[in-house]
Amino acid sequence: MATIVIVASYAPSLVNFRGKLIKAIVEKGHKVIACAPDFTSENIDQVQELGAETRTIPLQRDGQNIVEDIRFLFAVWKLLRVEAPDLLITYTIKPNIWGAYAAWGASVPSIAMITGLGYAFTDTGVTPNFKTRIVRRMVRILYRFSTSANWKIIFQNPDDPKDFSRAGCLGDMSKAHIVAGSGVDLEKFTPSPLPDCNRDGQVFLMISRLLFNKGVVEFARASIEVKKAHPKVRFILVGPRDYGPDGIPEGLLDEWRANGLEYEGAKKDVRKNLKECSVFVLPSYREGTPRAVLEAMASQRPVIVTDTPGCRETVDDNVNGYLVPPRDSDALARRMLDLLDINKAERFGIESLRLVRERFDVEKVNKAVLHILELD
Repeated sequence: MATIVIVASYAPSLVNFRGKLIKAIVEKGHKVIACAPDFTSENIDQVQELGAETRTIPLQRDGQNIVEDIRFLFAVWKLLRVEAPDLLITYTIKPNIWGAYAAWGASVPSIAMITGLGYAFTDTGVTPNFKTRIVRRMVRILYRFSTSANWKIIFQNPDDPKDFSRAGCLGDMSKAHIVAGSGVDLEKFTPSPLPDCNRDGQVFLMISRLLFNKGVVEFARASIEVKKAHPKVRFILVGPRDYGPDGIPEGLLDEWRANGLEYEGAKKDVRKNLKECSVFVLPSYREGTPRAVLEAMASQRPVIVTDTPGCRETVDDNVNGYLVPPRDSDALARRMLDLLDINKAERFGIESLRLVRERFDVEKVNKAVLHILELD
């Protein structure tokens, strides 16, 4: 029996994004210790139901407080020294970077799961200020050394390891492995027919954090344009506000609301939204493999995404949806208009379901991950 430590930056993600993987590792007879900051009693119960133990570690998810980051590094190092695990698994930037350093110091093999290159690697189309340029440079330097300490690195699409290497963050490409995202739970997200509506009663849905690099601006602009010709069509945005440097300001959100965009905030369960929508949209500038798109596909919805790393893997153009250029709200609006055709939307939705079952079933993805971890 091996002991596996998994470190996350956000406790609910251990269940929402890694729950099936944790359960699969436990079912193989291994011990899993799941670590994150700010566990609630509900989070702890959910993780323990998967068969894993929990440990709380100090981590400031947002911000660039080096003192807090070093505190996190030493907390992980101390945990590894006490538990003496056979493997450390990390995901998201801070656990990946500082976790690799801690594992190296504790002589524990580590695997980083790169779920997307994120803000530090994404061109938002806005000239970065001095602070942003420094942060991006520091992230790349830190990643360069942390990946040299990793045993293996798991990416979610073919573009990311190439771009990671070109940025100087990955010196040994033999460490890179690719899986089809984190998969989608086909028992939780199930197909349903499109809502019974006519051409002008369609609902376009976007689920995302409110960040510029998620393409929220393009979704809003395209929505406003389509509503000029089809005022009864609804456009719904779901997701948490983000107050970092790439977050959408309140004033801009208010402007969109005034022009008919409906913002419903963050939600724990989006299945009702998916069932009630006609088309799912994610015009992101870059992703690992977007879970929200996979959930929409599993719900039998046509999807419109950008032709960018991570997003393009989810769509066969003109088969289960459309690929549009990034930062092009006019092109997005044209494809939205195309999918006001109910028959086409239904046909694309059926293809979405077929593709997600074929490529992105979480059971298939986890089987591939276990093989990489050498736990199969």
